[in-house]
Formats: sequence, C-alpha cells, structure tokens
Amino acid sequence: MIRINGLTHRIGATPILHDIDLTLPRGKLIALIGPNGAGKSTLLRLVARLEPLQAGRIEIDGLDLATTGTERLALAMAVMGQQTHVASRLRVAELVGFGRWPHHHGRPRAADREAVEQALDAFGLTPLRHRFLDEISGGQAQRAHLAMTFAQGTDWLLLDEPLNNLDMAHSRTLMARLADLVGARGRSVLTVVHEVNYAAAWADHIIAMKDGRIVAEGAPETVLTEPVLSALYDTPIEVSRHDDRPLVLHHHWHDQLGSPFPKPSDDTLRVLH
Repeated sequence: MIRINGLTHRIGATPILHDIDLTLPRGKLIALIGPNGAGKSTLLRLVARLEPLQAGRIEIDGLDLATTGTERLALAMAVMGQQTHVASRLRVAELVGFGRWPHHHGRPRAADREAVEQALDAFGLTPLRHRFLDEISGGQAQRAHLAMTFAQGTDWLLLDEPLNNLDMAHSRTLMARLADLVGARGRSVLTVVHEVNYAAAWADHIIAMKDGRIVAEGAPETVLTEPVLSALYDTPIEVSRHDDRPLVLHHHWHDQLGSPFPKPSDDTLRVLH
C-alpha cells in the first residue's frame, strides 16, 4: 500500500497541498478526481517522486521514497505524466521497450521482448510497431506511452490523466485494461481522471480533492453522491444509477430561463457510461 503522512507542498508562496494523510490500498483502481487546481497532479507527482518532498512522508509497499534508490523504485512503480514528449525518430516498439530498462539495463532477454509484445498487443499498437512517433496521431502516441508504462511490469502504475488525447473507444478500452490489471493480475493503479464518469464506471476507490485537501474518499457509492459532487465542483450535479454503478449527470438540463432541455434517453446514457 501507499502511505502518505503530513504531506504539504507549496509552489513559491502558493500552498498547493495541505497536510494530507492518506492510505492507498493495494489491488485497487484508485481515481483522483476534483476541479482544476485541486492538487491532484501535484499529489501524484509527489508519490511518483517527480517532485521533491517539502514536508511529510510517503511510503510505497514499505519503501520510504525519501531514501529508496531510483533503481529499486523503478521495480515497484511505473509512472506516466502529462508531458510525454520524446525524440520523434523513435519507433513505437522502441519506445515501449524502454519500459523494460529497469529489468535488463540494456541487455534485453526473451522475457523482456515478450513483455513488449504483450504491451503492444494490449494497447492495439502491433500494426504501428515500426512507425516513428512523428508519424502517428497524438492519441496513438498516448497509447504508446501507456504501453511503455504497462511493459515495466510493476505492482503500481501511476498515471496522470491518461485519457488525454484518447477518443471514446480507446478511453473505454484503457479503463477496461486497467480494471483487468487490477482484478485479474493483482496490480494497483493510481490515476488522475478528469471525466468523473470514467471513475464512476471503473474505479474501486475514489479520492476527491479540492483546494489542496481531501474532501471525500472511499467506494464510488460513498464519494459520487449529489451533495459531495455539487460541493466539489461548485455546480448542481445529479447522480443516477446504471449497471449498479453511479452515473453522474453533470450537464445542465435547464436553460437560464428554466426551460428544460430533454434529458438523454436510456440508450444515450448507456453509451456515456
């Protein structure tokens, strides 16, 4: 599990996180949600050790992030941030192969090559394996970086808004893949999710953040309620149910004059979910 104690962070004189205490369970798909500027990405970057700790303590499976070597951490967690720019003349398979570096240090074995093949297949990239990164779309490049993270084979995956640049079909496929990693393979995922319904449909554990503080955490049914979400996003939000999961209706069904727009049909809600 990941334990966070007394975590506080500032950028210059601006407070970003305020004395955060959290325990993130293993074997779960954990979603960080909240409005822009809530501190979600900062929290994930601190857990990923992409930013130096200013105050507090973080442990991942008993490893103190402040004292554990980078090579050891690379075997415990794989990280994908929002900025994924790399050399454009890399081929897709070469990029995915970088995920195996902590295991082979430049001398790939059969197991490493097999892990790359599995990652390419899992993210629908096998037909693109020989393409250069500047020859594919932004969404395809996003999937290639996700495949690299997947190929690293760690118990923990830390993903900062991995659905950026992905269309609806690939977003759903990715969330299903992450859920499979958790449910069938015992991996653990911590991800920042912008669209709350992806968290509603797939997450096991949700952490809601606002103004650098944790305002709610727990199972989707506990966090994704109308009072919590309306206060979290400062707008009226309705929560329905679909397939025994919360379905968040965050669009306004009334115009400013109070005239109702038609609510979506059941078929439309099924597509959204």
